[in-house]
Amino acid sequence: MKLSLKYRRRTALMAVTSLAGGLLLSAPQPASAANLILNPGFETAGSDDMPYCWEKSGWGDNDFTFTTTSDAHSGSKAMKVELTRRVDGDRKALITESAACAPAVTPGKQYDLSLWYKSTTPDTSVTLFRHDATAGWQYWTDLKTLDMSATWAQASVRTPEIPAGTDRITWGVSVYGTGSVTTDDYTMDQVPDVTPPPTCTGTSTQCADGSWSVLPTQNPVRSMHSVVLNNGKVLMIAGSGNSEEQFAAGTFTSAVYDPVNGTYKVIPTPKDMFCAGHVQLQDGRVLVMSGNKAYPVAGGHGYEGFKDSYVFDPVTETYSKTNDMNDGHWYPSATVLGDGDVLSFGGLREDSSGSVTAERWSDAEQQWLPLWKVNQTWSYWGLYPAMVLMQDGRLFYTGSHVFGNNIPGTGSAIYDYDANTVTQIPGLQNKDQRDQSASVLLPPAQDQKVLTLGGGNIDSNPEGNRLTDVIDLKQANPAYVAGPPIPQGTVDLGNGPVPQTGAQGKMYVSAVLLPDGKVLETGGALHNRANPVYESSLYDPTTNTFDPVAADPEARGYHSSAVLLPDGRVLTTGDNPGNGTWNHNVSVYSPPYLFKGPRPTITSLIDNEWQYGETQRITVDRPIAKAELIRPAAVTHSSDPNQRFVDLPLSVDGNNVDLNVTSNPNLAPPGWYMLFAVDANGVPSVAKWVHLTGPKALSKTEAAPHVHSFADDLTGKVTGPSAKKQSQKVSPTISGCDRHYGSINVCVPTTFPADVKKTTAARCAWLAKNDYGTLRLNGSDDPLGLDPNRNRTACDPKDLKRK
Repeated sequence: MKLSLKYRRRTALMAVTSLAGGLLLSAPQPASAANLILNPGFETAGSDDMPYCWEKSGWGDNDFTFTTTSDAHSGSKAMKVELTRRVDGDRKALITESAACAPAVTPGKQYDLSLWYKSTTPDTSVTLFRHDATAGWQYWTDLKTLDMSATWAQASVRTPEIPAGTDRITWGVSVYGTGSVTTDDYTMDQVPDVTPPPTCTGTSTQCADGSWSVLPTQNPVRSMHSVVLNNGKVLMIAGSGNSEEQFAAGTFTSAVYDPVNGTYKVIPTPKDMFCAGHVQLQDGRVLVMSGNKAYPVAGGHGYEGFKDSYVFDPVTETYSKTNDMNDGHWYPSATVLGDGDVLSFGGLREDSSGSVTAERWSDAEQQWLPLWKVNQTWSYWGLYPAMVLMQDGRLFYTGSHVFGNNIPGTGSAIYDYDANTVTQIPGLQNKDQRDQSASVLLPPAQDQKVLTLGGGNIDSNPEGNRLTDVIDLKQANPAYVAGPPIPQGTVDLGNGPVPQTGAQGKMYVSAVLLPDGKVLETGGALHNRANPVYESSLYDPTTNTFDPVAADPEARGYHSSAVLLPDGRVLTTGDNPGNGTWNHNVSVYSPPYLFKGPRPTITSLIDNEWQYGETQRITVDRPIAKAELIRPAAVTHSSDPNQRFVDLPLSVDGNNVDLNVTSNPNLAPPGWYMLFAVDANGVPSVAKWVHLTGPKALSKTEAAPHVHSFADDLTGKVTGPSAKKQSQKVSPTISGCDRHYGSINVCVPTTFPADVKKTTAARCAWLAKNDYGTLRLNGSDDPLGLDPNRNRTACDPKDLKRK
């Protein structure tokens, strides 16, 4: 049972109330000139059996005591929190949430926190709440897990940058396992600004907007899947590459690109992995699920998905087969969980209908589980539904998907796998025009905010939109709110790029998390596989604003992808317009931070095998302001629901930096991550690779006992499992292409853009402008009226003479 934040923090609010009305027994112990905390050693008594400016807090089913004890580190008093029985929840001793006690902070600044402690339990951490001028007090993050210590030990940690709108914070210790923690002598100091301002090392344009370059060597395969491997190389999967000829010949390809030397290696590929799903497993191998069993037939079946699944080994650069999935899934989702398992939903079955079968890959068993072991709602989630893992293990369906309309209801939802329920989430704008929008869990993952960008609809074929929506999943009853519109660039309507006008935006959006905490959105097109949009911008989560930057010079529409490289650059590849051509040029973007002076360097990494809740030391060559783990990309069709940026709070001692690793695997699922160190100007180091796993004893139920639950007072419509069914009926034209014309490579839109008249001449003129060339007629039907003279060639001169 989930408890609302309001209920869980009732004890804290009661403590504040009783303190305000209580008797102050002596003059308050003051903060020092540097220390921002009043009564840091508990020497001044308050009320409710708590020291002045300190309060009781916590939630859940547990037995506990708060005691002011004489077993002090210094002075005569310390604070002890003890749990003698625990089913769930925690107990916290925190600075009182009041203007008189809670330290004032400045947005954008960082603060060094320190305390002395003794602990008989490993289940304790330093916890922060923040006061937002609009939303009031709310949970912020857990910064550091405290090791057990029988004697007094000091724990120090640096906060992330204070978010915009925050004016005060409160913090203290949380105990979420049986045992006790005694604390004393708290300090809090603002980190001084010691980093000199950046010095521009490029042109003024590069320093403001970054720069793009097109690589001299082309991608040898028609790849629409890009996966960054744990050796820094990029796996590019094509399968048949949306090519009827290669499918008929059984020619299926992948390539491994090495960004260091700029070379490609073509990899034998055992099956048509065109439009499969993929995700990095805990050990660094890539799980590839389903793919294309058959291309559509005009007037007959649509695409078909097979049940086969494979893993790709970055070491041997080979594929090996796993057991089959329970159903076919062409265009499936793939979300890695906190225990290393993978959940997959949606896609098309072997008979072209929609799959309603949820699949679960067991990391422990290294296989897809049989159907009876997987919770089922028998829901059809569509194609590539973006399912983001939340910090409590539930999944948030963002509303981003591929092809046509969104799922029924509000278009976004929270799925609780354990309870097997789906709850609709409101607020997503224009839910049926979010086809091939992008969604990202914003930096840092601890903030639990999701951004969706752009989209369209291949069925109705409107102009791609500029919509963005942001949701804060830490709220008790979260809802999307409208974000700022995507900046406009130029669009090629067939006669070269012209400025976008009106409400013109884009679908086929790529969104990439950057190590400075911003999001690069880039690429896209105005219509279904037509009219590329040249625009890129940087979204700043702290200010909720876009900053237009240099645009990719290459068209990046359908079947394009963008990924972050370990050196901090972004690689973009692909473009597959409706005329069946393919863009083999590869672009690389250097963000502005690469033109702001020397980069910090991680000079040593004691261990690249990391476990949850521990502290890891690195050495840097100069001061850094933050460090983070970024999960490597596994992207296709604007979709990478596993992309995440996990903040690592710092403890700094000169050039030695201790990094505090989250104890919650749902925030950072096990696997390989890029570790970046970033200076105060936002300039990142080149990444080091680290492998994050849990201790052997870490079970699913023990993995995250100290989760501050959220999104736990939902009022949206809740549905459980429906009656078991085999599949969902899906139109054979779900891909937005009328297969009566041309080869399988070609996508003549089932619906032309609104400004194209419904005449043979107008439609044929649009096709000519978009370089479709000669189109043969498949079968006897001519649903779009492109062959009125019935000679089985669309849009020939005689057709154009007819009205």
